[in-house]
Amino acid sequence: MKIFGLRLKNLIFIIIGAAIFSFGLVHFNIQNELGEGGFTGITLLLLYLFDWDPAVMNIVLNIPVLIVGWKILGRNTFLYSLIGIVGVSVFIRIFQEYMIEIDLADDLTLASLFAGVFIGVGLGVIFRYGGTTGGVDIIARLIHKYLGWSMGRAMFVFDAVVIFVSIITYLNSIKGMYTLVAVFVGARVIDFIQEGAYAARGTTIISEKSDEISAQVMKEMDRGVTVLEGRGSFSGAKRDVLYCVIGKNEIVRLKSIIDQIDPHAFVAVSHVHDVMGEGFTLDEDKKPLED
Repeated sequence: MKIFGLRLKNLIFIIIGAAIFSFGLVHFNIQNELGEGGFTGITLLLLYLFDWDPAVMNIVLNIPVLIVGWKILGRNTFLYSLIGIVGVSVFIRIFQEYMIEIDLADDLTLASLFAGVFIGVGLGVIFRYGGTTGGVDIIARLIHKYLGWSMGRAMFVFDAVVIFVSIITYLNSIKGMYTLVAVFVGARVIDFIQEGAYAARGTTIISEKSDEISAQVMKEMDRGVTVLEGRGSFSGAKRDVLYCVIGKNEIVRLKSIIDQIDPHAFVAVSHVHDVMGEGFTLDEDKKPLED
């Protein structure tokens, strides 16, 4: 289902991500006076130095960036990002008004970990469903286009500058270090969400009985198998190479099938962070499983 060309599911999850992000920001960063990178860090900087409302400043800071970057983002991403930005501001205001007191003043390790997890999950969900929270993400795309910097490098430099300014203005050295912990945890959680919580396995199989193995895998596991032509570097012998992507919970079953047919087969298993296509995101009729 779509609204003005935007998928309803994406809109719902972007709003959920904005709520998770805002909850973590208010209840773990603000309550424990921890900083943050990016535009979020600037809003916290303005809060602690001038008592300016982060809910309002989040929109104010992002308006010029959105105006400059809307052509780069494209219509859908621009609208998703607009919803993400407004959603974050709305939820920050809600959680400020109805704040839950979580006393972690004596355990900043726990506070920084929870700050990183909540912000990471929130941003990860927003990014995964096509949105952004504006700010550094858009600036990084502009820098990448006009200066040639990678987006990762641009975002790192911007975050580092914001955190450094925070440390020399309102954060003491201890809270500055805990802020770095929160930022690191958040980045790892974002990567986990972006790459997909469902981690598949890619298997490469070299065997003299490749036809039997592929037939049995397709019969018993209902998984497709790709046959590649290979040649041994040492022997020069030509041999079929099988490639199959399976769920991580299916790896034992696959090994059992291979062992029964050819105990001497060469098998290499690698991590696949995200999978799209039939059997994973599409059914046999090529229709999305999630819909």
